[in-house]
Amino acid sequence: MNATWLALTAADAFGITAALGFWLIPLLHKLKFGQTIREVGPKWHKNKQGTPTMGGVMFILGIVIAALLCLPLCYAQLGWETPLMLSKVFGGLLMAVGFGAIGFMDDFISIRKKRNLGLTEKQKLALQFLVAGAYLLSLRLAGDDTATTIPFFGSVDLGLIYYPLAAILIVGLTNAVNFTDGIDGLCASVSMFVFAALGISAALMNMAGLTLLSAAAAAACLGFLLWNLHPAKVFMGDTGSLFLGGMAAALSFGLDMPLLLLPLGLIYWGEILSVVLQVAYFKHTGGKRLFKMSPIHHHFEMCGWSEYKICGVFCAVTVLGGALAVLSVLYGV
Repeated sequence: MNATWLALTAADAFGITAALGFWLIPLLHKLKFGQTIREVGPKWHKNKQGTPTMGGVMFILGIVIAALLCLPLCYAQLGWETPLMLSKVFGGLLMAVGFGAIGFMDDFISIRKKRNLGLTEKQKLALQFLVAGAYLLSLRLAGDDTATTIPFFGSVDLGLIYYPLAAILIVGLTNAVNFTDGIDGLCASVSMFVFAALGISAALMNMAGLTLLSAAAAAACLGFLLWNLHPAKVFMGDTGSLFLGGMAAALSFGLDMPLLLLPLGLIYWGEILSVVLQVAYFKHTGGKRLFKMSPIHHHFEMCGWSEYKICGVFCAVTVLGGALAVLSVLYGV
């Protein structure tokens, strides 16, 4: 992998994302596209009421523009990859944009109706499975098979059951990432380290397109954090969190190792699992709570942790999970 193209792609994504904040944030203020804070949320979150949302558009544009500028030029110099790999790169990017579009609709409806909820759960799930299905179909048409690589075990062909399992994993991950977006800087910082680990894994496997796409995603998250760290000047909204989930899924499936999402997504899975456990425990005990609040980052807030501390600890966990994933690729593939 050419380090020059890696640096150029990352620099473009970072610069475009960071620069867009100077234009988009005032525009969102002007349009009154502010976040509605849930009544059941932490009381101190009320001071975040009205903070512009849908800021995920910043890093979506940063990643897409950087990828469309740098990838063709890189391929022209170093040689084009196979049609299947190109489908994984550009089809994966398109899938992430599709998830971002679903989030955009959800945010827009929420803002227009001045409520925290936009699309219904059934509407969101139907659209998400449609996008995931279209992505998997594009890979099949490009010549992909139903095998997946399990580090230290090799390739395992799952047959036709691969497709429903893959769709469930993609949609599940995307929603898990969405649950992670609850405090300033958390989702972007955790995702930055997830993309960095995926990029290192892609580089180890000599997958140039996926390496550059991962670098763009990690750098764009860093550019967004300039505006999103506490106290946040903009929120990514479902526009951003669903896009990031789609991107993480696309990169891991592009590597043919979706199981890397298990160590990489420790925080993501912990967030969505805390919600499931909270609801189940609440119903089973007739109103008692397992956590002070869910998703789990709110529990730690209620325990007195600052937003900086939560981001720091959750990022440290992600770095450890990322290291495990990279080592699995390095020694287990």
